[in-house]
Amino acid sequence: MAKVKTIYSCQSCGHTSYRWLGKCPDCNGWNTFLEEKVVEEKRSGAALTSSQSTPLPISKLNMAEEDRVSTGLPELDRVLGGGLVPGSAVLIGGDPGIGKSTLLLQAMGRFAASGHRVLYVSGEESMRQIRLRGERLGALSEDLLVYSETSLEKILSTIKECSPGVVVIDSVQTVATDELESSPGSVSQVREVSARLISCVKNLEIPLFLVGHVTKDGAIAGPKVLEHMVDTVLYFEGERGHPFRILRAVKNRFGSVMEIGVFEMKESGLEEVLNPSEIFLAERPVGASGSAVVSSLEGTRTILVEVQSLVCPTLFGVPRRTVSGVDYNRVVLLAAVLEKKAGIALANHDIFIKVAGGLRLDEPAIDLGVVASITSNFLDRPIEPNTVIFGEVGLAGEVRGVNQVEPRVKEAAKLGFKRCVLPKDNLKGLKRYGDMKLDGVTTVKEAIEKFF
Repeated sequence: MAKVKTIYSCQSCGHTSYRWLGKCPDCNGWNTFLEEKVVEEKRSGAALTSSQSTPLPISKLNMAEEDRVSTGLPELDRVLGGGLVPGSAVLIGGDPGIGKSTLLLQAMGRFAASGHRVLYVSGEESMRQIRLRGERLGALSEDLLVYSETSLEKILSTIKECSPGVVVIDSVQTVATDELESSPGSVSQVREVSARLISCVKNLEIPLFLVGHVTKDGAIAGPKVLEHMVDTVLYFEGERGHPFRILRAVKNRFGSVMEIGVFEMKESGLEEVLNPSEIFLAERPVGASGSAVVSSLEGTRTILVEVQSLVCPTLFGVPRRTVSGVDYNRVVLLAAVLEKKAGIALANHDIFIKVAGGLRLDEPAIDLGVVASITSNFLDRPIEPNTVIFGEVGLAGEVRGVNQVEPRVKEAAKLGFKRCVLPKDNLKGLKRYGDMKLDGVTTVKEAIEKFF
């Protein structure tokens, strides 16, 4: 007979214990343990056999040209690495209401319109609600099959019967199996449901999209092993007050994790932003101090974005450093370099920095742009509006070279910029575009003289 035992599982990391613990020893989370009942059944050796494949030399494996299939959304294809791979499992996470379901239903509507059958399984919405959203997004197609179900066994049976070209599970936390007595969304349910779904689609070579809830910290809810089980992990990001959404890959077995997709949320759904630089610079104030345009590289895409700074005398004993869109420690470091190497006294000033458009910049090439923005507002002298800036700043006050200089300058010239302040080392062999003036600098002090 099957044995039923009680365990306690951490809902943050999946750590299990035979007794309740106030603090998880793995993730140090407090009050995260919930009681779960687990049914143990003895399985025969034959039941453990999963496939009948035999080892083959990697050079003998055939690769078809149609291995990647387009979803119909070029921005989504870009982040996936060029399209969907048969048998791949993609996990999409994001804040509630950010547009995960909208993105997938819109993509699956285009995918079905191209002649592929799609199975869209929802455990959160009724079929009528999905129909209403499909009408608004223009995603009505005979090949888009909608299924409202939360039972794993019924979903697996439907997948085998329909043989779709792609499967969407929205969301994985709502699906449960009858073999476990724990509630849907628990660690054991999420782990078992995901494992069986991924095993099914890999045997049938069907792409799978899993929508995952996120915690208050922004991480995908459930056990961390879930991110290791899938092939690709995508995060759909964006701020409530901004219409722009960023689709970013943090894991991708079939492509780069450096690519991003940019979308704009409108009444009719998500619209792809093919030229993000033009959108992010559309409302840039002219002649305002503290505004600097930096060139950032996201994968193979060059994005020009505005960095804004506000520097004012502090009213408290400890000056504030408030940052949005840039790493906080990077700003503190650059402020120290400005004070030590350029004579800009910031010790008794509050510094507020914001990246316009809600984008987050992480690469070192934005250092010089942040320095320019802070200096401009501190001196109350605006930077020439047709100037773009990039370069890495070291602790000795030197300006270091960055990679992929040519696409940065080319994108700036295409958008009408006439001047570029960049590291002097990057001028070697750099092609000139039109009447673009290239000012090479070696130190922060020299760069400040070039800004104004």
